[in-house]
Amino acid sequence: MTFPPVDVDLALVGGGGAASLVLAALDRHRVRDVRIAVVDPVHRRGQDRTWAFWDQPGNDLDDLLSASWSRVEVVTPHTHRALDLTPLRYAMLRSGPIYQRAAEAERRLGAVRIVAAAGRVDDDGERVLVHAVDGRSLLRARWLLDSRPRPPRRPGRTNWLQHFRGWWLAADRPVFDPARAVLMDFRTPQPARGVSFGYVLPVDSRYALVEYTEFSPDLLTGAAYDAALAGYRDLLGLDPARLTVTEVENGVIPMTDGPFVARPSPRVVRLGTAGGATRPSTGFTFSAMYRQAEQVARAVAAGRPPVPTPAYPRRHRWMDAVALRALDAGLVDGPDFFGRLFARNPADRVLRFLDGHTTVAEDLAVMRSTRLRPMVTATVADAAARIRDRLAPSRRPSWSVPPAVVDTELPSADASGQ
Repeated sequence: MTFPPVDVDLALVGGGGAASLVLAALDRHRVRDVRIAVVDPVHRRGQDRTWAFWDQPGNDLDDLLSASWSRVEVVTPHTHRALDLTPLRYAMLRSGPIYQRAAEAERRLGAVRIVAAAGRVDDDGERVLVHAVDGRSLLRARWLLDSRPRPPRRPGRTNWLQHFRGWWLAADRPVFDPARAVLMDFRTPQPARGVSFGYVLPVDSRYALVEYTEFSPDLLTGAAYDAALAGYRDLLGLDPARLTVTEVENGVIPMTDGPFVARPSPRVVRLGTAGGATRPSTGFTFSAMYRQAEQVARAVAAGRPPVPTPAYPRRHRWMDAVALRALDAGLVDGPDFFGRLFARNPADRVLRFLDGHTTVAEDLAVMRSTRLRPMVTATVADAAARIRDRLAPSRRPSWSVPPAVVDTELPSADASGQ
């Protein structure tokens, strides 16, 4: 027996971070009398990811944060900088509180939840019909917000990944400084093609997330991530005999100048990475997702189309493309490149730049802090590649983001060095 598709005003396909933030924002803006549906095969709960981002204190996220810091460290093989982020803060948010808030918002909004994997969507300009993967119709909506992962419309000229593994470490005595996070520590061994760094996000003096991250074209093996993390733990002077790995986090985020299409059809709007929320030069995503959710909710509350503005200015996306080209071609040294940004600019300017909130004058100041000759070379090469693409569109190999390398168990004593 088949049933007719549900009719709603607003449908959210995908129930992860982007959709959860939208639901919470709709509730916060007192949106009522709007028929809402959420389509996702999994009802997400608990701690399945951690977001790190910067913002100003005093917003609705304050009560959900695991920790925040007004001071952070940026470390290179030659320098050790303690940065005051005031008036900003660096914050850590685990997924559990976000999912819980979204579930409460979903209940108050009277949203319909359809536990199914969405497949094809058909947009006739007036309504969007959402099909299940088996072809049956699930719902019709006036607007569809789609946060499912997808590759860019075409492969970029540079296609890198931010990929990482983190250990939640519990110590048997105080070993972490809860007043200060390590934002980037470039003393890790650098890959032949790419950039690596570690970071430390302490919740208290005995509990912290310690992570190893690479910006590079290819993933590592599980054993290689564990070896890199063990090496970074040892570099920090932490005694493995006094530590317990309580959780492991893995992830992969695209870093590409390939275009993500935020509005593929009249009434379909993409959010999250699929909607351009990921900053190509760093992989940071959360702040843009949060802005998108706020803009969507304000629009719905005012009776306007739920279409957020582009996550980053065009000039920033161009600057990211140049930076990725310079890093990929080996024109600049990764630790030196990022170290100079923080050494030659106020910390809040760098963070606002990475969020897309700087003025043109501030952008020029950021650009001047990089090494001139290699960046000019990368700029010329990027311009030439763009011209070639317009005159004779290149047929670059298809590219998509691979799944994270996930081990089925916590690291063994041999793998983690415990």
